[in-house]
Amino acid sequence: MSSRYRQFDRSNLRVLSLAERKSLLESAIIKAPEPCAEVHPSLEAIADKLISARDKDSARVLMIGAHVIRAGVQRYLFELMEQGLISCIAVNGACAIHDFEFAMHGQTTECVATYISNGQFGLWQETGQLNDIVKNGNKQGLGFGESVGKFLCENNPDHAKVSLFAKAYELGIPVTVHAGIGYDIIHEHPNCDGAAIGEASYRDFLIFAACLEQLEHGVVMNFGSAIMAPEIYLKALAMVRNAAANANSAKTICNFTTLVCDLHDLPENVGSEAPKSDAQYYFRPWKTMLIRTVADGGKSYYVRGFHEQTIPQLWTAATKLLASEKDRVE
Repeated sequence: MSSRYRQFDRSNLRVLSLAERKSLLESAIIKAPEPCAEVHPSLEAIADKLISARDKDSARVLMIGAHVIRAGVQRYLFELMEQGLISCIAVNGACAIHDFEFAMHGQTTECVATYISNGQFGLWQETGQLNDIVKNGNKQGLGFGESVGKFLCENNPDHAKVSLFAKAYELGIPVTVHAGIGYDIIHEHPNCDGAAIGEASYRDFLIFAACLEQLEHGVVMNFGSAIMAPEIYLKALAMVRNAAANANSAKTICNFTTLVCDLHDLPENVGSEAPKSDAQYYFRPWKTMLIRTVADGGKSYYVRGFHEQTIPQLWTAATKLLASEKDRVE
């Protein structure tokens, strides 16, 4: 039985090559790490907690929105990953697209205003290859993120060295992609298989939830994700707490640290919810990540700033702490 409603006919679409697209960003924006002169005290605290979490084999979770990929801070993240300070990375579908375009073509980001006017927005042949990569990976039982990382490592395109997905796959760190059908440009393409994307992305959600099973004494960080990060974190945390309680386990998942870095102008004390009459009440990272889920023994931090400022500061703080730790040992 099929739907009684008419569906859009994708055979009418015109999909062009990226060679015909004007991209706004090139991989040259991805710079080598340089120490920051000043570091926010909260990021110094988080760096210390990440090192402690690593030493206890607790989760060190990084959750990001797509603007982190566009900020050119990949190499800072690479070093944090190599230092063992990140054990799982959760992203949305747009992150996968920007990372893939950077890796394959050394450029990303189209001018939406230009291409939406003529209906060409998002319809680029090479980017649509992601649909086939995820479909093939899903057939092998892989998640969305693992499929992309594996493809980039095995095919080693010209700019693979700037890919977060490739670096994570190389290091054995899961990148979980939490896709919303219809959110991403690859869903416009005739080769999009919604069932494969859904299955692969749900597999990633279960991988993410498994990572949170190690969250006691761990750290969860959210850089610039207002919807995806707080929502998947909330559901996964409920699952792992429920499973622990159902197993009559003495294990608790209460003592951990959360960090949110964004541009919202939150009050200095983020430990109290805004009233429902305040628009800030609906900023989910605040009430979900900074208040409700740490209410039973956790601690939370909020840092206002652009990703090109906050992530280098976190890297700077961690690098200094690790260097001093090494000096003490020697």
